Amino acid sequence: MRLASPTPAPGRRPWRRRLTMGLCGLALPILLAGLAAAQPAAPVQTLRTAEAVVRVAGEPPLAAARVALPFRWADQAPRQAGGATLTLELPPLPAGGDDRLHGLLFEALGNQAAVYVGDRLVARWGQLGDPTFDAGRGPRLVRLPADLVEGAAAPLPLRIELSFQPQRGGGVSVVRWAPLAQLEALEARERLWRNTLSLVYAAGLLLMGGLAAGLWWYQRDPLYGCFSLAALAGTLRNLDQSGLQMPLPWPWWGAVVAMSYAVHIALLARFVTLALHQPSRAVLRLLSGILWTAVGLAGLAFALRLPALWTGALALLCGGGIAAVPGVLGDAVKGRHPTAHALLVAGLLAIAAGLHDLLRVRIGLGGASWVPLTPHAMFGFVLILAGMVVARYSRSVHEYRDLARSLDARVAERERQLTAAMDALQTQREQQAVLLERQRLMREIHDGVGSQLVGLLNLVGRPGADPAVMEAQVKLALDELRVAVDSLQPLEGDLTVVLATLRYRLQPRLEAAGLTLEWEVDSLPPRADVTPQTAMQIQRILLEGFTNVLRHAQARRIRLEAHWHAGPPERMEIVLADDGRGFAADGQPAGGQGLPSMRSRAAAIGATLTVASAPGEGAALRLDWPVRR
Repeated sequence: MRLASPTPAPGRRPWRRRLTMGLCGLALPILLAGLAAAQPAAPVQTLRTAEAVVRVAGEPPLAAARVALPFRWADQAPRQAGGATLTLELPPLPAGGDDRLHGLLFEALGNQAAVYVGDRLVARWGQLGDPTFDAGRGPRLVRLPADLVEGAAAPLPLRIELSFQPQRGGGVSVVRWAPLAQLEALEARERLWRNTLSLVYAAGLLLMGGLAAGLWWYQRDPLYGCFSLAALAGTLRNLDQSGLQMPLPWPWWGAVVAMSYAVHIALLARFVTLALHQPSRAVLRLLSGILWTAVGLAGLAFALRLPALWTGALALLCGGGIAAVPGVLGDAVKGRHPTAHALLVAGLLAIAAGLHDLLRVRIGLGGASWVPLTPHAMFGFVLILAGMVVARYSRSVHEYRDLARSLDARVAERERQLTAAMDALQTQREQQAVLLERQRLMREIHDGVGSQLVGLLNLVGRPGADPAVMEAQVKLALDELRVAVDSLQPLEGDLTVVLATLRYRLQPRLEAAGLTLEWEVDSLPPRADVTPQTAMQIQRILLEGFTNVLRHAQARRIRLEAHWHAGPPERMEIVLADDGRGFAADGQPAGGQGLPSMRSRAAAIGATLTVASAPGEGAALRLDWPVRR
């Protein structure tokens, strides 16, 4: 995955300076491990030669010969098991005071060993010839009894009995002979850098490998998948260096560790290429070829007992790491990636550590060493991945924040646009409502007051017109006009107010005609569908009913009832009844033509109008208005 180089924010330290400060920490494990492998500054006597009798399995013992320490079984018979007896002399040390306790320190001793001072057994690690135990995975301190050393003026004979398994890296390091207090400090330091840190590295690799596996699972980024496999494979290598006894017998465990180590190194090289850029197919094929070749050579080396194959695999892995340096160096020089400098330093340290382990630990050139530096160098990649995860997370957080701010701005702009649109729509609705109300008033005035005025005009122009008829026509026109004006008043859904207003308008005419009005109107609940237009329709229906009574019924009493029925179904009932002369139920009131108009008005508001009448028994007009939830 190609990583973009972020632009440093103003006022912040450039990323190159931060990387330079962080790269110093990558070399710290190597330097400390080198110090641990170096000769101590304390006044400790170091024995570098011994008399050795070598015994190769299936062959007669070799004659005793003087050998230089460190003594490596791989230099004697790398493909065979065997043993050796090494004899040394411990020179006298000053005794008394705090230095009366002495000891021996071996940087490496094994694979199985027994140590004698004189004829006295002072230490044993495993049974000679038993491959289930390996004493060579850490420093070994021998605490000598005080009575054995104190007062000894002559050199003490030291005999070391050893047994070896092929390809296991057995042997004896130089022997350090000093007061016990000094050796304990040296042994603690060497165990820290060889065993304790290996456990720390194993835990770190396991943790980061699990984290990378989780990131790969959710993102399917090959960078995380590659590092996850590399870290899990490297965990076995570090556990092998921790000094703990492993679950598989030799040489099976050796083969597993060797193959996992090859996977670890090869996949870390691939991780470096993926961290910088998208590698070409040729590079991927090369790294895959190195991986499978190294794993195959490691397996064959233990299956065929050919240590040279494993040495060749290590050399191939070092070569693969060296081949990846030019690409990393080019990216670092060009400044394309913020992690290129850290990867370059970590890669160079890993290559240097790998060459040290190949030449000194594996082959034994320039003085054999049992302290591998590769685990310390490889842990730098764990720190780099942690930094990359933090950098990617921080960049994602900044991107999400920028996106959130952008979305907030877009939402605010869209809200402003919607508010403006709603305001415009509200204005348009108000204008449309005013226009519709004007049209309604014009239509009502034309159909109501206008028709009455036209009729009045005809009467005025007619010779011998009856003034009483003209007066009635004028009053009717005024009532129509008042109903139109009343419909403009705010009602808030209260039908009681509508009926009360009609009563107020008609009361003078009813009293002038000698009619008694009986009013029985309940407190009607407000209804949202009682609009000005609905109120006008109800008023016109009732006005037409009152007008018919005044004109034709010859009644003395008129009654208006309005009731609310909770139901079900819920409905409102308005009844207008008189005690006039009535008419046939299948006909019209005498001289009246308004029932069809009244029924159409009732249908317009969803109500039903019925009329009940009989000659001489008055008439009852009933408006049944159901409530629709």
